[in-house]
Amino acid sequence: MFSRSATRVLKSPYALSAIGARRAMATAPQKVPMSRHEPNKYINYQRIEDNLEVVRKRLNRPLTLSEKILYGHLDNAAEQDIQRGVSYLQLRPDRVVCQDATAQMALLQFMSAGIPEVAVPSSVHCDHLILGESGAEADLARAKEVNKEVYDFLATTCAKYNLGFWGPGSGIIHQIVIENYAFPGALIIGTDSHTPNAGGLGAAAVGVGGADAVDVMAGIPWELKCPKAIGVKLTGRLNGWTSPKDIILEVAGILTVKGGTGAIVEYFGPGVESVSATGMGTVCNMGAEIGATTSVFPFTESMGRYLVSTGRPEVAEASKQFAHNLRADEGAKYDEVIEINLSELEPRINGPFTPDLMTPLKSFKETAKEKNWPQDISACLIGSCTNSSYEDMTRAASLAKEAMDAGLKVKSDFIITPGSEQIRATTERDGLLEIFRKAGGTILANACGPCIGQWARHDVKKGERNTIVTSYNRNFTGRNDGNPATHGFVASPEIVTALAFGGSTNFNPVTDTLTTPSGKPFKFSAPNGEELPDRGFDTGLNTYQAPPADRSSVDIKVNPDSQRLQLLKPFKPWNGKDIENVPILIKVKGKCTTDHISMAGPWLKYRGHLDNISNNMLIGATNSENGEANKVRNQVTGEFDAVPATARYYKAHDIPWIVIGDENYGEGSSREHAAMSVRFLGGAAVIVKSFARIHETNLKKQGLLPLTFNNPKDYDRISPEDKLSILGLKDLTPGKPLTLRVTKPSGEHFDITVDHTFNENQITWFHAGSALNHIAKSRK
Repeated sequence: MFSRSATRVLKSPYALSAIGARRAMATAPQKVPMSRHEPNKYINYQRIEDNLEVVRKRLNRPLTLSEKILYGHLDNAAEQDIQRGVSYLQLRPDRVVCQDATAQMALLQFMSAGIPEVAVPSSVHCDHLILGESGAEADLARAKEVNKEVYDFLATTCAKYNLGFWGPGSGIIHQIVIENYAFPGALIIGTDSHTPNAGGLGAAAVGVGGADAVDVMAGIPWELKCPKAIGVKLTGRLNGWTSPKDIILEVAGILTVKGGTGAIVEYFGPGVESVSATGMGTVCNMGAEIGATTSVFPFTESMGRYLVSTGRPEVAEASKQFAHNLRADEGAKYDEVIEINLSELEPRINGPFTPDLMTPLKSFKETAKEKNWPQDISACLIGSCTNSSYEDMTRAASLAKEAMDAGLKVKSDFIITPGSEQIRATTERDGLLEIFRKAGGTILANACGPCIGQWARHDVKKGERNTIVTSYNRNFTGRNDGNPATHGFVASPEIVTALAFGGSTNFNPVTDTLTTPSGKPFKFSAPNGEELPDRGFDTGLNTYQAPPADRSSVDIKVNPDSQRLQLLKPFKPWNGKDIENVPILIKVKGKCTTDHISMAGPWLKYRGHLDNISNNMLIGATNSENGEANKVRNQVTGEFDAVPATARYYKAHDIPWIVIGDENYGEGSSREHAAMSVRFLGGAAVIVKSFARIHETNLKKQGLLPLTFNNPKDYDRISPEDKLSILGLKDLTPGKPLTLRVTKPSGEHFDITVDHTFNENQITWFHAGSALNHIAKSRK
């Protein structure tokens, strides 16, 4: 499947200063390949130029950068309704990217639609199924053996339907995308919530569910509610210990996990120029933690340098020529503006249990004592899709080397995850990984690993309180190691590395000293690093499989007895009736992320098998009736049982059911299994105070009713033993509320108003039973 290639070094034959020396073109640049892997697919800057000419005449106002990118990709710029926060845009993305866990279901859906090949450039990346335990070599070998069935399915499906395939060991999807595929002004959708990482190269990259990806791969316009625009003005310059990670940790503290919902976060101002392209990627990556549709930066010289360094000088040149459309217009208006002075910004540590609980590093020691967080740091982990750039690794290595030169070793477990084979090969060549090894670190495979719960941790028992600090993006309860008592904190790789030597929440590496073996005091200097490797990038081993020229003979097999893969059967269409007197499966209390609804970790192996993965549905959610997880009352038998088991009982007896939820329901990952399992096990609706964006769309795509209480206080009027009816479905109309009738065990009932955000097109999904059903029907 894969071949070992001669090592290549990506180094530009000329400096970026030469770019743009040619006369600027009057029209958009022509015939620039989208990537070296797709030499016959070209960047379509002319489409953006033409669309914006139409939109400018219609709106007659300055445009933000995010508006330029989105409106530049409109399917019909002349007739599309354009109102921020109101309209549903019909868009034509440049690319679809899928990680291996979500790709299984996306490709199974695509196969069932009967379409011969993908309509836009698409790729699959094997990064989620590699368990971090012993080290890179052993972990990767085990993953290839354990997941062979899935990898073979993905590889042959990609070959059959004309997708690029990045095999296990190639790296994390988002790092591969920014190294190979992203370009300024691109519109990319990806089946992973951290797809916005590509904003580091000025792309509007949006995390979506697999059903959205299927639409685009099938040649259907992608639908997105027109986002609002949040502007973040950066002034000053990054310096000392402060890193790009601290920018987004600060923004997360300001906006919280739902403050960016329905909006694109757009960075601008003079401070932008002091941030590297990969640093911008870090900021955009973690924008997912504030619920933002995506995040984006304007085209800068650092983006040009990165493009040149990764072997794409022609893209850098074209972007410079097109720069007028790769930044906001003068006078563009934002719905909200935040200002951050980078010269005054100090390091932050966010957590535990949520990425928006921000504590300045200078206050962390006292706050940890006050909150009684575990003092000893059991593990420090750096890398991941968020922070594994060359710059990140060199800055972290500078600290590790300084400490080792003083005779110090790490006091906490120290784990390093390179983001890609290119990063691994380059940092190995330049001696950075050897510095980490000598310090006592363990190098894991080029994969997500502990960041997504793929961590076979043996140093603490489940339920044991402990503290870990990571340079990752997400730290929900049990996220990294499956232990709800692990206090996970998020910081920059520099701070994480220094804390590995300090080993305690009581140590502030900026101000405090450590004692060396010789008894002398040691104080870290500020980290220093290199934005890009002087010797260019070493691409390492070739783990990329291009689709063959002749795809007709490619055979895809799915064993009907497989426990990992299962062909899909269409969901039933709506029966034309209201939903009447159905039970509440669970009334969820408090935070309910997609990790609560459909856990990752050991469940990742079932992502291609809907029946098996449904056994984890809502097992992490807290039941308001008893304050316990995965224990709900069967409203027919009166017995308590696991949530999936109770749902299966209702399904077997042809009884639809409803979930009641709290605020920002479904925040976190883009995983559509959190919606598909609910539909598969017989759910009819999910009614909550508010939804996270991606999850609400995923529910609609699967033919479910995502509804919100018109008055959030009505959540408290509903008890788990009530029966519910949803009235008015025959007249389901955009903007028209529905009626929820609540019937008490006594027989008394009352009606409350519930809202929805369905548009006309989405109503056809509900009627058909799913968006996929609608696609398949429309192709007949």
